[in-house]
Amino acid sequence: MKQSQPKSSRYQKNSLSLAGAVSMGTGVMIGAGIFALTGQVAELAHEWFPWAFLVAAVVAGFSAYSYIKMSNAFPSAGGIAMFLQKAYGKGTITAACALLMYFSMVINESLVARTFATYTLQLFDVNNNNWMIPALGVGLLLFAFFVNILGNQFIQAFSFLMAFIKIGGLTLLAAGGLWAAGLDLESVSLAPEETTWSGFISAVALAILAYKGFTTITNSGGEINDPHKNVGRAIIISIAICVIIYLIVTLAVGGNLAIDEIVAAKDYALAEAARPAFGQYGLWITVGFAIIATVSGVIASVFAVSRMLAMLTDMKLVPHSHFGMPGSIQKHTLVYTIVMAMLLTVFFDLSRIASLGAIFYIIMDIAIHWGVFRYLRKEINANSSILITAMLLDVIVLAVFLVVKARSDILVIWASIAGLIVIFVGERLFLKHYAEE
Repeated sequence: MKQSQPKSSRYQKNSLSLAGAVSMGTGVMIGAGIFALTGQVAELAHEWFPWAFLVAAVVAGFSAYSYIKMSNAFPSAGGIAMFLQKAYGKGTITAACALLMYFSMVINESLVARTFATYTLQLFDVNNNNWMIPALGVGLLLFAFFVNILGNQFIQAFSFLMAFIKIGGLTLLAAGGLWAAGLDLESVSLAPEETTWSGFISAVALAILAYKGFTTITNSGGEINDPHKNVGRAIIISIAICVIIYLIVTLAVGGNLAIDEIVAAKDYALAEAARPAFGQYGLWITVGFAIIATVSGVIASVFAVSRMLAMLTDMKLVPHSHFGMPGSIQKHTLVYTIVMAMLLTVFFDLSRIASLGAIFYIIMDIAIHWGVFRYLRKEINANSSILITAMLLDVIVLAVFLVVKARSDILVIWASIAGLIVIFVGERLFLKHYAEE
């Protein structure tokens, strides 16, 4: 007997402007990127950590090409899920890779939630390993849930305001930090003593997470005004804004802290860098901007990823149960997304959350590029050389990152393997069962 059809996901066409899409993309990127990852990247790249963000922008730029070409041709509220179906059909590869993207975004939400908690606690004299970190992170996710219930227009206005505040605030803080350091970038070097190539490339893998927020724009493509033009524009503008912000902020951090100090405070590196530059007031201001960035980042990410899962449900690529909840599929997938992000926030630390997210995202990214290259490049008039370059960059970064993690934190590798097996085998069994009904 066939399953009853769930309620429509009811996407609102033309409900997001170009400015709204850009603010949503930068909201996710800046919230996850500069606050959550600066210390993690510095731990791997040492004196080259600002340049790891720059190289990651290059990799993200090549990756964005596939998404822009696909968005211009097939704008959809399902975004990546629809792109994969266009390339691979309605099968296991499409469903599993779309879920990899979904889980990487949920992982990103838990990463930002814990970052919010870690920075907030810098205002108080408490232990950073305190139970308050997961508790505050869960609280932020609950707040994001209630904001997302309010709908697109509120989220667009909120994201635009928050993006304006944090971009302006971070720029001023970074400029002040560089001025206070006298432009003496003691922790930034073109000839580093401790940096290794494997460490640097691994740092690039993590820094890629600071840009993957542009995919939230593609996942809302069907809701953006004039999507055939504005999805691509929003992606390019968002990445350009973020790379400028990341570079000046990381250079300011490198000018005020030594590498060992950045690594010691890796979960709250920007707050620590504000102390020598601005004193206690600088710390308070930095934490304030961190709160704004992480809150808006989680809200924007939850908005996009819950819609992606709703589209996967509509496409009959994932199982769905109401569990007695009223409302549309979007409301249900919003609940599922928040609950999973809460579990990750409680049970994983920042480093492992970031590593899992990087592995899942890069694997999915490779699948997107291969699908476009193998099946769709002529239809959407895509350049083969750019697609091949994007794939090679992803493969190199992922391979080196896996080797480094296998040596330093094998649990991340086993968790990734287990996750991949569950996703691919689970999807295979579900699709086979659904087809036989």
